[in-house]
This record gives sequence, structure tokens and C-alpha cells, in this order.
Amino acid sequence: MAFRNKIVLISGIFFMLQLCFVSAQNTENSMKRIPSVKIKDAKGKSIDASSLSNNGKPFIICFWKTCCKPPLQELDAIAEVYSDWHEETGVVLYAVSVDDSRSSNTAVPYAMGQGYEYEILLDVNSDLKRAMNVNIIPTTFICDGDGNIVWQKTMYAPGDEDLIFNILEKTASVSRQ
Repeated sequence: MAFRNKIVLISGIFFMLQLCFVSAQNTENSMKRIPSVKIKDAKGKSIDASSLSNNGKPFIICFWKTCCKPPLQELDAIAEVYSDWHEETGVVLYAVSVDDSRSSNTAVPYAMGQGYEYEILLDVNSDLKRAMNVNIIPTTFICDGDGNIVWQKTMYAPGDEDLIFNILEKTASVSRQ
């Protein structure tokens, strides 16, 4: 019984630290923009990352890799609720694969096979990843309707999609005003 209480206490402390970390990231990234870096869309066409937008509505950028389990778990979890999120907030999710040149040709077929409704982008040389200071995969950003980065998180734990949606709802309500 005492062991179980310690686990609950440690879990609570970890959760509070994670909230503090997320809060600190939110403040740090407030009003930053997506850098001007060339990446490719799912068809191989070169685009400038700074042009990512969603017609005045918020959007999400998730960095992922096909051989890394946590980002795939996050994308799968979001896929289950994505149509509801889109309906309620108008959000679009840009899933940015950071697979290297050898494995990048599997990213789009993998995403299609999973039935992801996301916009798949390829950052083969990790230029955008570096420019946005992404060190851990997955890293997820929420941008407001003006393209400002308003929030970010790293890593994935089951239930993070609820946290993402809460931030997204707040961002969407501000964008509508």
C-alpha cells in the first residue's frame, strides 16, 4: 500500500513538473513565427515553411519519424479525434517527417496506410527541425490563426491529445475574436 502511495505521489509531482515545463515553453514561444526554411510536401514540391497557414484558423505542426514509436503513438491518438477537432476549431495538422533521405520515401506511404488526414511534409535534411530548435521527437507546436507559435510540447504520453485540444480550443476562440 505504501509503495502505491509513493507511485501516486511521484506521478503527481511529474505531472506538475510537466505542466510547469509546458507553461514555460508557452511563454518562451509566444509570438514566435515559423522560420523561412525549404521543405517538401507529400508530392515532392518544395515549399517555404513560413508560408504554412490555415486561413486565419489555428494549426498544429507535429515533428515525427517513421521509426520512432512515441510520435507514431501521438499521431495515432490524434487521428482518432482529428475530425472532431477539425469540425470544432477548423484546425489543420501538418505532420513534418524528419526521416532522412534513405527512409523519407516511406513516410508518405506510411501516413496514407494509417489513414492520416494530415498534411504530410518532409524535412529530409532536418533544416526546419534545426531552425525550430527541435531536439526530441515528437515535438508538437500550436500556431494561432496569424501563424504565431503560441505553444509547444515535447515527448508523448497517452492523454496528451486532451492537453493539445484544450490549448487548441483556447487558441481557436482567440482567433475567432
